[in-house]
Amino acid sequence: MTENQPSVAENQPSVTSVALKYGLIGALISVVFTAVLLIAGIDVSGWIGSLGYLILIGAMVMAMKDYKKQNYGYMSYGQGLGLGTLVSLAFGVLGGLFMFVYTSFIDPDFRTNMMDKQRIELEERGMDDEQIEQAISMGESFSSPVMMFVWSIVGYLVIGFIISLVVSAIMKHNRPEFE
Repeated sequence: MTENQPSVAENQPSVTSVALKYGLIGALISVVFTAVLLIAGIDVSGWIGSLGYLILIGAMVMAMKDYKKQNYGYMSYGQGLGLGTLVSLAFGVLGGLFMFVYTSFIDPDFRTNMMDKQRIELEERGMDDEQIEQAISMGESFSSPVMMFVWSIVGYLVIGFIISLVVSAIMKHNRPEFE
């Protein structure tokens, strides 16, 4: 052990504080990106909307780099997984809050427009009216502002956890056992 490196028993940086810092920064960038797409009338459910996941990955990588920097270059797989998952949670909460506000107050017709687009897509697939009505009614029950908030959190947690599995494996750097 060198003079510049503390023993394992000394305090490590907080996974939570690092994750929340980068999670909130990344989520704010993602919210601005989504707002620009919505204002421009670009379909956020298309491929361009999925570019927001690149912002999530970037926030995870930055959080893990910062954590490693604060922890003398070390980060276990579990610490990285925790960082990535908490960053994803921040994304889900902030993104969900934004969509709740947007669909409730800024553009209350958003849901109706989404259902109209879905109806057209289902008609193009050749579904009959009964099947379309059934699909639309099911979609409406899952697309209320409150449910969009809940699904945002759940979706980002699941996808973020999966992404974290990979990013953590790449970025981990375990502390030597006999230090």
